[in-house]
Order: sequence, then C-alpha cells, then structure tokens
Amino acid sequence: MTSDRMLAGKCRCGACTTKVADAFLYAANCHCSQCRAATGSAFKRSPGSRRRSSRSPTASTTSRSSAKSTSTTPAVAACGSFLYSVVRNGAYVHVAMGSLVDAPTIRPTEHIFVGSKAPWFEISDDLPQNEEY
Repeated sequence: MTSDRMLAGKCRCGACTTKVADAFLYAANCHCSQCRAATGSAFKRSPGSRRRSSRSPTASTTSRSSAKSTSTTPAVAACGSFLYSVVRNGAYVHVAMGSLVDAPTIRPTEHIFVGSKAPWFEISDDLPQNEEY
C-alpha cells in the first residue's frame, strides 16, 4: 500500500514532531512485556512499514534497547515519549499510534504476544489473538 498522504505526529511536550506516510503494511496491538514496560500500558498499538529512511525526529532523543532485543525505541529526551520503534533488525519501523495527531487509514487487525499479556487486562474485542508474533 502506498500513499502520498502524510500524517503528523508529536510527543507529549511538543518538543518533537514527526511526519510519516499513511502507507502502513500492518497494524497490531502488541502485549509483549517490552511494549508494556515502554508505554506503561496494557499494550502498544503500532502500525508498521518497511524502513525507508534513517531520518530522525526533530528533537533530541535517547535510544533504548537491550542485548536480547532486535528493536530500538528512541525516547524524546525532553519528556520521555516513545514515537516509534525500529524493529526486526532494522528492517521495519513501528509508529506509536497514540503519538499520531492525524488518524491513519489502517486499524489494528490482531493482538500479538498475548501469551505474555498483563494478567489484569482483558481483551474484549473480536480481533485474532496470537500467543507470539
């Protein structure tokens, strides 16, 4: 899917802004422990696309990853917001859907890593649930 439509995004404090093409290949609700810890929420809603550019957001970020991880999630230095993650060994980018000011065309189609979801969270929609990715 390709689109010329650009979506605006921003961090919590407004120090960092982003522009992304509304051309996502997929979108999922990720319940893995890393996404839960990064967002402080039950899951991270992320549309994904192939990584086309190494362009960075317009403000200072601090990159966070671990030795076990195949992803990097830069955080905005001023407020700690997560705007995107570079995943699958740098081949794809997942945008934090909550950081988008404009509504993307895509909607999540599945839940992933449900095997490690928060025990206090109940999934209440009819989307497919996958134990892992």
